[in-house]
Amino acid sequence: MNRYIKKTVSIIFMMLLFVSASNAQKAVIQFQEKIHDFGQIKEEDGKVSYQFKFTNTGTGPLVISRVQASCGCTTPNWTKEPIEPGKSGSIMVTYNPLGRPGIFNKTITVFSNATEEQVQLQIKGEVIPKTDENSDYPISVSGIRLKTKIVQMNNVNKGTIQSRSISFKNTTSQNVRITFENLPSYVTSEVIPDITQPNEEGKITFYLNSKNCQQWGPISDDFYLIVNGQKKFSEDNKLTLYANIVEDFSKLSVSERQNAPILDIPSTTLSLGTFKAGSKVSGKFLIKNIGKDELKIHRIVNNNKELTVSSVQTIKGGSKGELKVTVNTANLASGNYKKTITLQTNDPNNSFVILVVNWTIS
Repeated sequence: MNRYIKKTVSIIFMMLLFVSASNAQKAVIQFQEKIHDFGQIKEEDGKVSYQFKFTNTGTGPLVISRVQASCGCTTPNWTKEPIEPGKSGSIMVTYNPLGRPGIFNKTITVFSNATEEQVQLQIKGEVIPKTDENSDYPISVSGIRLKTKIVQMNNVNKGTIQSRSISFKNTTSQNVRITFENLPSYVTSEVIPDITQPNEEGKITFYLNSKNCQQWGPISDDFYLIVNGQKKFSEDNKLTLYANIVEDFSKLSVSERQNAPILDIPSTTLSLGTFKAGSKVSGKFLIKNIGKDELKIHRIVNNNKELTVSSVQTIKGGSKGELKVTVNTANLASGNYKKTITLQTNDPNNSFVILVVNWTIS
């Protein structure tokens, strides 16, 4: 009996050590500050920026997968490379006050593999408006003045239709009819009124039907505003639509959650070793579905020109698959490299997963 008890205690002790070791290698993101007040800024002075600085105070590499601003007027730019323990990084946030007079308060959500997976930053201030008569419509396109050239749809649940509107004014001396060229197939537009008289205001509404959008995750598309059929394709009349196509897990029933796929990747880091420049080296991530329903890999986000990625698209419950990564080291300088890949899946608890690939060029 004593031998059995000792053996049981030893097993429990080893399990606790394993759990402690697993938990130890965790990144911790620590910001110097999370709120910045620009105070009063003049609209005519243009964009303003602020750099939020942070440090990885944990014991594992920190990877920021994405940074989502609450509106298209705010643009984040962040450190893309994995950040080792003790090292620092930054998120540069730029606010565009053009056409946005008054008090503003915007949030920026940081998604990472840290213990606190989502961190919210905030910028605020007050825009002092221009005094000219066109301040309400600061952007000019062929005599049409617009509030903005950005159509920001933000998060769009797959299967739904989302709309956004832009106000405009006809500042020409003739009647105007607005149409669009190169509008994405999943977007339709409505212009009211159809014919706008001189000095008349109107509204353009865009409808994004996510059922017709084949891509998941972040998307952006450029299209062109055409006045009275006079086709022109330049930066002056280019508009841009932004959206993030996501799966809505909030409506899952208890039964659906119990049967949902469960993504299990034994190791989210792939170390390819040391090799010479000019060679091609490959490795694989093992991907398991330990749930019941089929696991779907909606999208693989790979922004690394050195990496080629191929993967199974679906994995049945209780099965496994592979994601293959090939590194093309042509023209790479000697040194250590770390790159990240993001998977978007239909696992309610792991809809976005970050994979790390590292290697050394001798």
